[in-house]
Amino acid sequence: MKRREFITLLGGAAAAWPLTARAQQRAMTARIGYLAFRSPIPADDAFLKGLAELGWIEGQNIVIERRFAGGNVEQLKGSAAELVRLNVDVIVAAASAPTKVAKEATASIPIVFANAGDPVGQGFVQSLPRPGGNITGIAFDASPDITAKQAQLLIEIVPTASRLAVLWNPISAFLYSYWSVIKTAAPTLRVSLQSLEVRDTNEFEGAFDSMTRAGADGLIVLSDTFATFHRARLADLAAKHRLPTVYGHSQYIEAGGLMSYGPSLTDNYRHAATYVDKILKGARPADLPVEQPTKFELVINLRTAKGLGLKIPEAFLLRADKVIE
Repeated sequence: MKRREFITLLGGAAAAWPLTARAQQRAMTARIGYLAFRSPIPADDAFLKGLAELGWIEGQNIVIERRFAGGNVEQLKGSAAELVRLNVDVIVAAASAPTKVAKEATASIPIVFANAGDPVGQGFVQSLPRPGGNITGIAFDASPDITAKQAQLLIEIVPTASRLAVLWNPISAFLYSYWSVIKTAAPTLRVSLQSLEVRDTNEFEGAFDSMTRAGADGLIVLSDTFATFHRARLADLAAKHRLPTVYGHSQYIEAGGLMSYGPSLTDNYRHAATYVDKILKGARPADLPVEQPTKFELVINLRTAKGLGLKIPEAFLLRADKVIE
């Protein structure tokens, strides 16, 4: 080859290399849909951190299409349909309601849920070890038995309690098993229960008035997407009616609630990133067993306790994973 032809060829290859590299980079960029019924929360950042730890960096090799419905069901459905039209590589559904909507929107795009309650009972997966279909992820609780533990903790800080109210949304089918567990545990805990079903925010005031008239000594809020979205309202009403209340996770306490015991949302969202990583590398959701949370946390808000006139025992505080002063 003549020297001039060689230089020309080399120059052409050098010019073409950046184009090839950019094309490969585009081919490697994954698009993730992030679907939530609520507004953004700090736990969402844990998912990003989990991805980064696995080498997926937003703006470099992933694009994240975020869709937050702000509590609007129709907007949530529209957002799910939009993510399907965008043909994202995977949809991350933050909790049960987005998972249900995403499932209805697509049977082909992989879906990873974070904090879905009773995924088998809700029909998201066939079983925990063998999900089948296009959905897998992290379940919200290890077991509905957690409600009995929540009641026990509430009684520890209100030892004179003999009657507990239980507020829950019957539209969330998985909560029936939670209610069943706490009902079974009541005789052992030596308390009577008052079940209060709420399907709409207009029913909140009436429910709290009812538990106050009935002489409830404390309240258990069974957590689902609906209750979590309205956590600040629930915390305000509990304070107004001077009801010591235990909730299912720390978001309620950050909104002014008294106490929570449940899975670490941050840990669950961070771990959801491992599913996305495996799927983007070729794994099928049907082959990825659903995992249950392994990290649980007790969180207490001392400001709220003071407002209720409660003195939390020092030994109890030492068991807490987080205390809000």
